[in-house]
Amino acid sequence: MKDDDLPAWMSEAFSEARLQAYAEFMRGDRAAGARLYWWNNEASAALYGPFHCLEVSLRNSVHRRLSDFHGREDWWAVARLDSRGMGKVDEARRACRRRGKEGTPDEIVAELSFGFWRQLLTRANDRHFWVPAVHKAFPGYQGRRSALDEQVHSLVLLRNRIMHHEPIHHRDLRSDHDKLYRIMGYVNQDLAKEIRAMDRFPAILAAKPDALGGRRPPQF
Repeated sequence: MKDDDLPAWMSEAFSEARLQAYAEFMRGDRAAGARLYWWNNEASAALYGPFHCLEVSLRNSVHRRLSDFHGREDWWAVARLDSRGMGKVDEARRACRRRGKEGTPDEIVAELSFGFWRQLLTRANDRHFWVPAVHKAFPGYQGRRSALDEQVHSLVLLRNRIMHHEPIHHRDLRSDHDKLYRIMGYVNQDLAKEIRAMDRFPAILAAKPDALGGRRPPQF
């Protein structure tokens, strides 16, 4: 494939503007940019599984601790959520109804975004959430709330980039991957240990030079 000889279907399917950003990162080499595009897609796909485990386990752990503290599974009905937080709960309840669901606590929890749960780690929620209950959702963590919040927030941003099909190739993905498992271990060390054996991201990261050099085809 020559530098200016990408298949027409690529530009039609993904847009020239999107592909051009990858080509520019590869110093104008359009073929190399296309290979980077496929590798970015492959890396994003490989991170989906670990993020699934982190997000679901984190929200369930926080939900359990807040349910125990307030003595009810719909703890948001009595907890001191701000207007933004309550708005998110209302959105989750409406989403349940659109899907023909009753809006049980478990169903609402499943609808609430990763960003919602991260907000419960912020300074504004220190007194009414972190101190009495949320810190117990991270039994493997012994540090300051602010440090944990910073790490979780960075993972929320990465997760959102992946889910919105945006570039992640320019990040320090090795560090991101380590951080993901570190936070997961704070929540559930057994889970973090178990899923490492299923995780193909390290191999994909190691194969990046071959993928960009055209010596390895993309694999989803």
